[in-house]
Amino acid sequence: MSVLWGWLMVFIGLFILICSILKSDFIIYKLLVSRSKMLWGTRVDRFHQISSVVIIGFGLAIILGYF
Repeated sequence: MSVLWGWLMVFIGLFILICSILKSDFIIYKLLVSRSKMLWGTRVDRFHQISSVVIIGFGLAIILGYF
């Protein structure tokens, strides 16, 4: 079951990473950006790129059995 959650985290991280690189107009990403913009301002896309890499890394650690 943890492998399933790990892959889910990797896919969510990839989604956020791709959307933040392309600065997508997808509704889910726009909602994330609008919530994060209050705290991060103009650096919101960079914040999402860094946090998505962390999410992908944590998902891979779960898949490999470190957690």
